[in-house]
Amino acid sequence: MSQSDLALTDEPTAIVSVKPVVLPAPGRDEDLRVRVSAPAIGRELPIIIFSHGFGESLDGYAPLVDFWAAHGFVVIQPTHLDSRTLSLPPDDPRTPLIWRFRVEDLKRVLDQLDLLEASVPGLSGRLDRSRIAVAGHSWGGQTASLLLGARVLDPEGGTGEDLSDSRITAGVLLAAPGRGGADLTPFAAEHFPFMNPSFANMTTPTLVIAGDRDQSALSVRGPDWFTDPYLLSPSGKSLLTLFGAEHSLGGISGYNVTETTDENPERVALIQQLTWAYLRHVLYPEDKSWQAARSALTEAPDPLGRID
Repeated sequence: MSQSDLALTDEPTAIVSVKPVVLPAPGRDEDLRVRVSAPAIGRELPIIIFSHGFGESLDGYAPLVDFWAAHGFVVIQPTHLDSRTLSLPPDDPRTPLIWRFRVEDLKRVLDQLDLLEASVPGLSGRLDRSRIAVAGHSWGGQTASLLLGARVLDPEGGTGEDLSDSRITAGVLLAAPGRGGADLTPFAAEHFPFMNPSFANMTTPTLVIAGDRDQSALSVRGPDWFTDPYLLSPSGKSLLTLFGAEHSLGGISGYNVTETTDENPERVALIQQLTWAYLRHVLYPEDKSWQAARSALTEAPDPLGRID
């Protein structure tokens, strides 16, 4: 079995995508705009809430969103305040707190599932609210990690507030930032003090994905910085290290995005399949897709990555 021939038990189906669904957001000074993508058929559909990277929006990450929706997930994408579509000025009083607004955006989605479900024609009554995962790329990975149990340490190194959410039962962190403190560049430490996470309480089952050529301008360390959410959290996690991958992991943020520096459709396909298989494994313990996916990657003659 090749790494591109993973055991997908769900045949891809047509999807329905609706945007923007507007959620009232008191105190945010901007309504929350959300995209909902769902398979056209099926019932008891599990949910993925996706947090985008810096500057992106509800229109991003189509390679992942389309795949997940076509294989049985309802995918919900909020647009955070840092999105280029909103053009929030650096001196806006909300800017220093965007990391917290991001977390509130995801929780607002969880609180407003009734409205979101009713906004997609034919989706009413088809969600399985007992099976909800959170995923995120880059800054979105840190945002997602806080719902999984990670915390932002205060300036004195204190544990920080618990922002986890018990409604989330699985996670996928794609190129999520690692430890802060001395591991940050002086610029990052000055301008992004919230990039100081502790993963000691991140107990929710999570797949961490890191590229072994992802060199961040925000850290004095190398690509191993992005493995911290796996290495510094309690057991029960999995780590996918992608060989040759930079921060866009081959192009997950869009089909034709210009910021992709390591374009690799085969790598993107592997991420699609492995994230799907992992979430199936966590949300449906009897499902064997993750076991088959791991075996396929291990047995590939020229593997694109490694799972720990």
